[in-house]
Amino acid sequence: MPPRNRLPFESDIYELEDLLERLEAGANGPLGSSEEIRRIRRELVNLKRKIYSNLTPWQTVLVSRHSDRPQTMDYVKLIFEDFVELHGDRAIGDDRALRCGFARLGDFRVMLIGHQKGHTLQERTECFYGCAHPEGYRKALKNMRLAAKFRLPIICLIDTPGAFPGIGAEERGQAQLIATNLLEMSRLETPIICVVIGEGGSGGALGIGVGDRVSMLEHSYYSVISPEGCAGILWKVATETTKPLAAEALRMTARDLKRLGVIDDIIPEPLGGAHRDHRDMANTLKTYLVRYIRELRPLSMDDLLAARYQKFRKIGYYLSGPEASAAAGVS
Repeated sequence: MPPRNRLPFESDIYELEDLLERLEAGANGPLGSSEEIRRIRRELVNLKRKIYSNLTPWQTVLVSRHSDRPQTMDYVKLIFEDFVELHGDRAIGDDRALRCGFARLGDFRVMLIGHQKGHTLQERTECFYGCAHPEGYRKALKNMRLAAKFRLPIICLIDTPGAFPGIGAEERGQAQLIATNLLEMSRLETPIICVVIGEGGSGGALGIGVGDRVSMLEHSYYSVISPEGCAGILWKVATETTKPLAAEALRMTARDLKRLGVIDDIIPEPLGGAHRDHRDMANTLKTYLVRYIRELRPLSMDDLLAARYQKFRKIGYYLSGPEASAAAGVS
């Protein structure tokens, strides 16, 4: 069944899907033959491939925010077993935007940590649309330390527009807790795997985003700021004209970040996006996660931590000496 939330650039796809649905409903009647149905299916596949292989950065953002896109708890049901959720931060309370718990992935016991936005209005309100509070990051770090104690690999699934922007969150030390997570994750003595499964917004994503492997789903984004926020700063207003310009300038898509060396892998999505086939997407994600765990587990802790440190040290570049002077226009 086509997704409920129809994206504007997919109008041709929806027309073919609606036509195919009518033909299949009347396959035994005068509405359509089996040959006609096969032809429409081929056209639909080709059209999806054409559109989704040429998405603009802003269209990628829209796909990453699709309301039917699988979230952390959907993956828990599809590929993780024996999930035992761990609640609370031992200080303030339990943040439902960040879910943590023990789980089993194939043959491996892991600690799973991931953002949850929610699908229904009630769940989205409970989860603050995936925007975690300070207690969420404190809870995540508490459970990461627990995983390190038992040498359990940590899997972080990132899907947030950013940390919760409220005054109360700032009063309770939001920025400091995210910074603490960055420091502590850089030296935790256990493998850490981070995957951006939807939105990867600002410090809210970075708070669980330091790992030995950092990957993104094909149609997700990872950025220091949202396109709307960037457009508001640069042009003072976020409109249908300025938001695509900001998305383009931010170089926030998986292809851009792979080329820049920020991420390790781009995990392919089903044709037409992860929201069209949750099970297929989950199986692909499981394949990558299991492969990463098998690569990282044999490494000694010294080698693991040294490689993690170098991984983040080499992101970006700077110039010095004559090169820097030339770039700055100084003779």
